[in-house]
Amino acid sequence: MTISILLIEDDKDLAEAISDYLELEGFEFDFAYNGLTGRDLALTNHYDIILTDLNMPKMDGIDVCQSLRDKGVTTPVLMLTARDTLNDKLIGFAAGSDDYLVKPFAMDELKVRLLALVRRSKGVVTRLSIGDLTVDLDKHQAIRSGQTLKMPPVCWKMLVCLMQNSPNVVSKTTLEDEVWGDALPSADSLKVHLFKLRQAVDTSFENKLIHTVHGVGIVIREEQ
Repeated sequence: MTISILLIEDDKDLAEAISDYLELEGFEFDFAYNGLTGRDLALTNHYDIILTDLNMPKMDGIDVCQSLRDKGVTTPVLMLTARDTLNDKLIGFAAGSDDYLVKPFAMDELKVRLLALVRRSKGVVTRLSIGDLTVDLDKHQAIRSGQTLKMPPVCWKMLVCLMQNSPNVVSKTTLEDEVWGDALPSADSLKVHLFKLRQAVDTSFENKLIHTVHGVGIVIREEQ
């Protein structure tokens, strides 16, 4: 899924670092380096999400957000700021911001928050369950029988793909496309990561959920 994002940030180095990281996750960017330009872009184009700094030239993030809401723009807004007081956050939320992230921040946290906002705005199911296994897409968390499962990022992508398609079988080609896209992995990568995923999801539990359907693909489901 490609996600269009308007990034309003006057620190060009930070804007470049954010886009370099998130473009690998399927985000496409338009940039504005002051609040006034950002507001105008948001009024004339459709975006899945707006990421804006608080302190900017010409128009700050609060005024940008308030202006967009006054014009009926409902696109989710995540605000970045160095201010971390409760009052600053309340002002941001009152202006129509949907989330608030304090600098400095981890890129992984930014990604998870953005994806959560996009899913909510699109009405996408964010909690998937099969048997005693639950995957929370917003929290980026998998829990089985009360136990939090640890796995590498590639295995997480595989698990989400399998859960979203269950009880249907996912072909190995489809799984590779979902996880790696055009950057095709080495011949053994899928096999290696599938083994790691089984270790995380099934090894400690009697009832196995991940199954290979020979000649067809992989499926996650309860089987008697």
